[in-house]
Amino acid sequence: MRRSHVVAVALVVVAVLFIGGPSLLFADSVDEQVTEETQETPELVSLEDSESEFWRFLSPEEEFHERSPINVIVRGESEDVLQAMSEQGDGDWEEIEEVEEEVEEEAPEEIENATVLEEEHRHATGIAWGEADGTTRYAWVDLGEGEDGYWATESLQLEEGDYYGQRYHIRLYESPNPDDEWIAMQAHTEHFDWFTLRHRVDGVEAAQSKVEQDFMNLPGVDTETDVRRIHIDNAGPSDADGWATVVDLTSMVVLPAGVGLAAGRRYRRPTAESIGRERTRPSDEGDLERGLTDVDRQRLAAAYDRLEAGHLVLVFAILALFLGVRMGGLLLERRASLLTPHMIAALLYPVIAVGIPVATYLIARGLTSRLDAAVAAAGSLSLAIWLDYGLLGVDVIPLDVVFQRTLVVIALGLIAAGAAKRATRESRFNDLLLAGVAMWVLVLVGTLLGYL
Repeated sequence: MRRSHVVAVALVVVAVLFIGGPSLLFADSVDEQVTEETQETPELVSLEDSESEFWRFLSPEEEFHERSPINVIVRGESEDVLQAMSEQGDGDWEEIEEVEEEVEEEAPEEIENATVLEEEHRHATGIAWGEADGTTRYAWVDLGEGEDGYWATESLQLEEGDYYGQRYHIRLYESPNPDDEWIAMQAHTEHFDWFTLRHRVDGVEAAQSKVEQDFMNLPGVDTETDVRRIHIDNAGPSDADGWATVVDLTSMVVLPAGVGLAAGRRYRRPTAESIGRERTRPSDEGDLERGLTDVDRQRLAAAYDRLEAGHLVLVFAILALFLGVRMGGLLLERRASLLTPHMIAALLYPVIAVGIPVATYLIARGLTSRLDAAVAAAGSLSLAIWLDYGLLGVDVIPLDVVFQRTLVVIALGLIAAGAAKRATRESRFNDLLLAGVAMWVLVLVGTLLGYL
């Protein structure tokens, strides 16, 4: 078997083990089976004392595709609900400034209390939802009075979290009949995928529970009578179970302007797990050596002799570039307010698409063995992918994502192998390098176009 074939087989094994293996052990790999409605008039959801109805899913286009399940329904004046979830409230700043002046000479505890007063004056329960950017999704609504139904776009999109990290995302749709007083919502958690340049939904249950709890914390809501769940038969996509939360605010006093329904900010603090080798005590060295055969010692010695400084440089370069894009996106999102999400993506995506393979090629040129260069590049990209998921707190990975990540790991490994010294003895543009570049380009383009 040619050496290039051995490298290719080894890369497939490494990619499957490093990407497919951890996805089975540490994360749930799910196959998103999405069914499509073909009937023209699907079953609609109706509410008590309401003539208008809505379809239980959202669709990415004006057709009945069962994609995004409706999971929160709020009964109440639409204007008040939208205001409650979107406005932080300006508050009476002159009054607050007067309070601060009065306590300026007082004890630190009183000053701290004034700060708390200011925060409570602005928000109902914590940090208000912020308006979000997101792709349009269509909801089918029906007036129910003999009128024809139609596709409606969202009245508002809200978020809590980071656009280039992980966030809670809500789309809100108002009743076509104002007298019916309901707003249907689709809430989900999602993270930004730098390979697709789009948000990828992680699940709907956690976001539904967060919105549900947020309304339960609103003063005046009776958690026993005003909040309940009903089954609307839209299980299937992601982790949806077919149950929607219904919050009844019709009996509450109208919320004053400037007071926002708030969602406590979720902080995900990644726990750093230190995995270290236990140092062998002198008394155990003899036992350890007795467990190794002469062949084992020879293999360990050979592996150590093959290790080059360039291998470590390659590993850390790929880690720095991949994770640097994630951190850079978060930094620009928070600090560079003049940049739109599209501008940030245009600035950082070339680091993924071009920077990583170019850096891999340049560093691998100084390495000798094709197999060693391939394993180092593939292993470091696999590690970077899992560290990225760990920082985001992603624990559900669709099978198509596992497949796509496996392909990019193999492609980068082929590029590294093709750049190694032994691969370039006859030609700098060898079959390993050309196959790796072609595979990298095809996978990224196919991913951006939605084929992978």
